Amino acid sequence: LGRAGKPPDLTRHDMRIFAEIVDAPMLPVEALMARASMLAAAGADVIDLGCLPETPFPLLPEAVRALKARGFMVSVDSASVDELTIGARAGADYLLSLDENTLPLIFDHRATAVLIPSTPGDLDSLGRAIEAAQKAGVAFIADPVLDPIHFGFAVSLGRFIEARRRWPDAELLMGTGNLTELTDADSSGVTAVLAGLCSELRIRNVLAVHVSPHTVRTIEEHDIARRVMLAACTDGALPRGYHPGLLQVHDRKPFTASTDDIEALAAQVRDANFRIAVAEDGIHVFNSKGHAVATDAFELFAGLDVNADGAHAFYLGAELMKAEIAWRLGKRYVQDEPLAWGVAAPAPETDRTRLAEPGQTLRARKER
Repeated sequence: LGRAGKPPDLTRHDMRIFAEIVDAPMLPVEALMARASMLAAAGADVIDLGCLPETPFPLLPEAVRALKARGFMVSVDSASVDELTIGARAGADYLLSLDENTLPLIFDHRATAVLIPSTPGDLDSLGRAIEAAQKAGVAFIADPVLDPIHFGFAVSLGRFIEARRRWPDAELLMGTGNLTELTDADSSGVTAVLAGLCSELRIRNVLAVHVSPHTVRTIEEHDIARRVMLAACTDGALPRGYHPGLLQVHDRKPFTASTDDIEALAAQVRDANFRIAVAEDGIHVFNSKGHAVATDAFELFAGLDVNADGAHAFYLGAELMKAEIAWRLGKRYVQDEPLAWGVAAPAPETDRTRLAEPGQTLRARKER
């Protein structure tokens, strides 16, 4: 009927995010607390203390107890039986990387075991660990282990599918870091695909990690991905149109006006204030004195004749450069508004209209 429906409900999700602090053994407890608070604010449900091979972690029990005292759910991830035992005794909620051989260390504790194959890629050994956990009445999550590209990635995807077939009701976990960290690609797209796989296979736990600078927003990306996938799954729909948070580099509909639309608008302008718009053919700048279009912001600036007004020249230079970035990437450009980068970067809250036109506010310009 020409009216938009109510916005999708993205308040719900059905996926638990384990956020690993990979250098936990080298941080003081207060630094761990600060890191945990940042991860929780980004969407993490469980703070994972990643232990390092041949690196002592004397503060492990203190760290677990301090995190628990501040209300965090805590997991300990280690290949060392001693560190896993210490974590369990300190009250960790989850122990990661247990297998059929190390599982018994959890029998006297209340932690949930995250099980992996004792031999890489061997689902039968994972099955034996699951059977042992069920027999002992131990809560568990199974992780068939996702491998990096060219090091078993395709086969590991098959393991997750086979694991769901073998254990239709088991809780599963996927560690996404082997893809997001070890692939030179924007992590948002990788995360979206893996979250979609998790949605189809009912994998309700993911272990996310940020080591490489290019994954700086990985927890936020996992958080919005899990919400979008649940909403789309509930609706029986494609994950399109729910939230732009993972559309960071490009927009689905970057150009809101055609070249003809902009030309028609330019013909109606009767004042000297500059309007800037972007269409498929490039950057448009127009006022009552003329209309220019180019794909390079530097080509446009020379013809604006604003050298006498430094503040205004600065404003126009910044806006034109922003418009060029939007045109080159295929992003939506709106004059006086920041470009939207999804969850890749927080939107600035600074008022950018103060230099828009001397003596004229954005609202006044729009009302003309």
